[in-house]
Formats: sequence, C-alpha cells, structure tokens
Amino acid sequence: MNLPTRPHPETFREPAADHYPIGGFTWRHIRRDIERPVVIINAATSVRCRHYSRFAAYLFANGMDVITYDYRGIGESRSGSLRGFKASWSDWGRLDFEAIVQRAQREFAGQPIDVVGHSFGGCAAGLGASGAAIRRLVTVGAQFAYWRDYQADGRWRMFAKWHLVMPLVTAVCGYFPGKRLGWLEDTPAGVVRDWSTPTPTYETRPSGRALGVLPFARVQAQILAISISDDPFGTVPAIERLLNYFQASERTHLRIAPMDIGEEVIGHFAFFRSEYQDRLWPIALAWLQHGQLPADTPGSRL
Repeated sequence: MNLPTRPHPETFREPAADHYPIGGFTWRHIRRDIERPVVIINAATSVRCRHYSRFAAYLFANGMDVITYDYRGIGESRSGSLRGFKASWSDWGRLDFEAIVQRAQREFAGQPIDVVGHSFGGCAAGLGASGAAIRRLVTVGAQFAYWRDYQADGRWRMFAKWHLVMPLVTAVCGYFPGKRLGWLEDTPAGVVRDWSTPTPTYETRPSGRALGVLPFARVQAQILAISISDDPFGTVPAIERLLNYFQASERTHLRIAPMDIGEEVIGHFAFFRSEYQDRLWPIALAWLQHGQLPADTPGSRL
C-alpha cells in the first residue's frame, strides 16, 4: 500500500519510576476509540526509535495509535555523556518500557495495548511489571544475543566483535562509542556488560536462581515471533529460547526465508525498512488486528 502523507507525531517526555525522563513520539488519532489498539514499539539494542518511524506511520495509517521511544542513554532519552552513565538491559525493560506501558494506560485509557519488539525489544516486553496489560505481541528477531545461538558459519566472528572487541573498547572509553565506529548508537557500559555476558542475561541471577517465570510469566498475550532465516542473531534456537520464557502466553513462531518474498537478503535489521511495507509489514499488522495469520502468509510455522 502507499502511505498517506506522513503524520506529524507528538513528542513527549515520560518519567520512569526513578524519575529518569524517557523521550519518544506518539502517533495519535484525533478521535478516541475505545476499541482502537495503541501499539508500543520497542527498539533493538542501541537503535534509535526514529528507525521505526515509517513502520509506526504504517500502523497509524491502518487505524492504530502508536508510541515509539528510546531507552535511557539512547537518542531522545540521552542527556549528555555516557561515560559513567548507569543503565542495563534490565533498566531498559523494568523501568523504561514499564514507564511507556503506564503512559499508554493513562493517555489511551481503556484501549487495548499491543507491542512490537525488535531484537532486545522483544525481551524488554517481558520485563515490565505491567506485562499483563499486553494483549498482543509481535517480535522480530527477538533473542538474548547469546553467542552459542548465533548462526554457525559466522559465530566466532560475531563472538569476537560483540563479546571481545565491544567490551574491551567499552572498558577503555567508559561506554561503547558505537556511532564513531559505525556500530549502532553509543551504548552504556552496563548494556554492553549484559550483551557480552557468557550466558543468557536472564538465564540465572548471580545466586543461580532461574528467572524463567520472573517476570516474563506476567505476560499473557498472543505472541507472534517472526524470525528471518538469514538473520545471524535470530536463529531458531535463539528465538525459541526467548519464547520459552513467556510461559503463560499463546506463542507462534513464523520463520521466513528471503526467497519466500522474492529477496536474496533480509538479515536482522531490514524488516522495518519501508521497502518491505507490502511484503512483511502486513504480517505484523494482521497479527495486531486479529491475533492470527492469513493462510497465504509467507514462511513456515514452527
């Protein structure tokens, strides 16, 4: 479909529980409709929320209210130097995402709340205390960046880049200067620590207590996990590892190969590019609208 003239989203600042201001954008319809869903888009690690603006406009054009936001230390939620800045993946979920869910409940009272989570954004959806408010969840390439789950033919190269070089540079700089290196956005040291840990971040606490039922089991949503076969992060074991944490949810895993939509390459980041608005975006839209996939949806259900 061709999108109408792009709407102008509202900017906002929402204080998290620790009073840190979270910045983002809202696509809001003029007339309130109690049955209209509001969709929160959770970004990937160190990807600015502006990356998802065209997708947000697409959802808005299809009758949904939409909220995008940046995690603390990133984009609209960054204020000053990241050297010594305290933030972790857990903070991004239990504080930042939680603040946005509460904002949605307040600003769009009574409307269904749906979530789209890219990469870490799918994990973040399971970390908020208000997870029970989520009606439907679509994840794209969502996983823990656990190195043993990386695609086999590039695993050691990815391990060296993300689990050796990235933490070493972070140790020297006090944060990861991703923009300068062309590797995503600048990233807080605590997030780098979580990414580079040798075991999945939410597999155990230091005490060894499993986190499988805490807090992901609060979410009782209809979940569609979309994975792309040439995504080196989003392998089948990686996607299933995260899905297994959402024990109280109805879960569907859709595996799409580039050839299923006439492409040679898609990878980890391309799903949200506007060139796929006619071939990939309708999959997410159908799930958000109806909680099911049309019979002619490309890919395989695992």
